[in-house]
Amino acid sequence: MNPIIIIILPFLSSLIILLFGRKLGIYGAAYFSIINMIITVLLSMSYFLNFCQNQNFIYLKYTYWINVGLFDISWGFLFDNLTFMMILVVTIISLIVHIYSYEYMNNDPYIIRFFSFLSLFTFFMLILISADNIIQLFLGWEGVGLCSYLLISFWNTRILANKSAIKALLINKVGDSCLIIGISICFFFFKTLDFYSLFILTPFHINMYINIINIRFNLLNLIGFFILIGCMAKSAQIGLHTWLPDAMEGPTPVSALIHAATMVTAGIFLFIRCSPIFEFIPNILMIMVLIGSLTTFLGATIGMLQNDIKKIIAYSTCSQLGYMCLACGVSNYFGSFFHLINHAFFKALLFLSAGALIHSLYDEQDIRKMGNLIQLLPFIYISFLIGSLALAGFPFFIRLLFEGLYIRKLYYTL
Repeated sequence: MNPIIIIILPFLSSLIILLFGRKLGIYGAAYFSIINMIITVLLSMSYFLNFCQNQNFIYLKYTYWINVGLFDISWGFLFDNLTFMMILVVTIISLIVHIYSYEYMNNDPYIIRFFSFLSLFTFFMLILISADNIIQLFLGWEGVGLCSYLLISFWNTRILANKSAIKALLINKVGDSCLIIGISICFFFFKTLDFYSLFILTPFHINMYINIINIRFNLLNLIGFFILIGCMAKSAQIGLHTWLPDAMEGPTPVSALIHAATMVTAGIFLFIRCSPIFEFIPNILMIMVLIGSLTTFLGATIGMLQNDIKKIIAYSTCSQLGYMCLACGVSNYFGSFFHLINHAFFKALLFLSAGALIHSLYDEQDIRKMGNLIQLLPFIYISFLIGSLALAGFPFFIRLLFEGLYIRKLYYTL
């Protein structure tokens, strides 16, 4: 079976629920969406295990998308080790959030639309991580930004939710604008936007300079700088991080899926995907180290002074994303990607546990009014404990599972 079905299924789910949601009903739409995600996860696991055994990359080219002179872009999908592992993470967490949302949003009159948006987000995230060229990746990049806006402002009767959604959209647009400038420069000089073609041509442009208002800039430094700004906005690095804590105004499942596990890691994914380019730009790597270090320290420090339980976890996310950026800056891409996977699971666990806690305490989010959870809510207490131990890097949490899947070996086959 063609692996493209993994990407198509969430889109079909979103489209069918959006068009026929009223006929399906609340329970029908929820069950349809969850069953669809279960099938997607099973297919993802099947392809991942097959890849572990055979080490076969899958490169698919479909019909033309844009064909204007040298600007020739086709619908292409690259399924390599990086893609397969990211697909597994995205689909598993999306399934967990779908199941959780069924109970969490049960009394919401717009739950059908909510499930449609969740499936649409999953589709755009899968487009982003499976693209074989940077324009198609940018399509998924913009798509997850759009879904982020729709989901943060889902409770649109709340003024804070609308303001937070607009803030997230505008700050991400700063990064998107820089990224599209970097893509334009890439195409102007490289005449291609295919990832592997860019990687092959990069060493031949190390000493190329361009003049802008009589100032000479190194070509690769300029491209790396604009890509860096784009990734900073999406992954909430220091200076462009303020949208992430405010995005907690959306429903808790949104926080778990988008602002902890998947969307915010898109910038880190792009760092890792473009690592063959960044390795020729040591100046940009030094900036990444500085930005990652500041984000790590300031994110954790600000989080210590918060009282809202969701904002504490949000600032913790900023801090962990700083670690990933720092690891990329010192060329430890495997370490960054390993922590990305680890972080996706334990941070989703923390957010979902926080949502259960908030519901149990009648929508109370102030930690100063909480306590003695081990007796009142023992299951939630244990869930928080497991997530916190994984966050602290305690031995035997998460790591052994992924080491058993030979991720290190798979990553270095690239």
